[in-house]
Amino acid sequence: MALNGKTIAFLVGPEGIEQAELVEPWSAVSGAGGTPKLISKEDGTVQAFNHLTPADTFPVDATLDAASADQYDALVLPGGVANGDEVRTFPEAVSLVKAFADAGKPIAVICHGGWVLIEAGVVSGRTLTSWPSLQTDYRNAGATWVDEQVHVDEGPFTLVSSRKPDDLEAFNRELLKAFE
Repeated sequence: MALNGKTIAFLVGPEGIEQAELVEPWSAVSGAGGTPKLISKEDGTVQAFNHLTPADTFPVDATLDAASADQYDALVLPGGVANGDEVRTFPEAVSLVKAFADAGKPIAVICHGGWVLIEAGVVSGRTLTSWPSLQTDYRNAGATWVDEQVHVDEGPFTLVSSRKPDDLEAFNRELLKAFE
């Protein structure tokens, strides 16, 4: 149980989360003995999707106004186009992501989840992967984009990134190593 005693934040918007990109890393963290916590803008539940089809809802553990990076050991940013686009518009989410990076805490991001990293200004000089449509955004923010199943960038904070749901097995393996 490599993550015993560790609490891992999962930051999402109110809707549009790609369900597999939330559920599978959550299960990996739980299975390794960690305690995952869901953070979103408001109390209640968030709506996940299987691509464009509504799927399950999930209860929020903490709201952005009550969450701080010092309460958690690492951060996961699940994807989903609407989720990634919405999260980056919340100033509290941008501040939280920047606080994780500034504290040197590991961050794992998949698919469209990385837009908030760009908004927080923490990707310049870093190498990462994502859904291909984000590559220009990353490059414009000073990052190097690579087309890999999973990429681990050891910088001021460990940054684990993956492209899509098909990459979840590799993503989960590397995020667990980074979070140990």
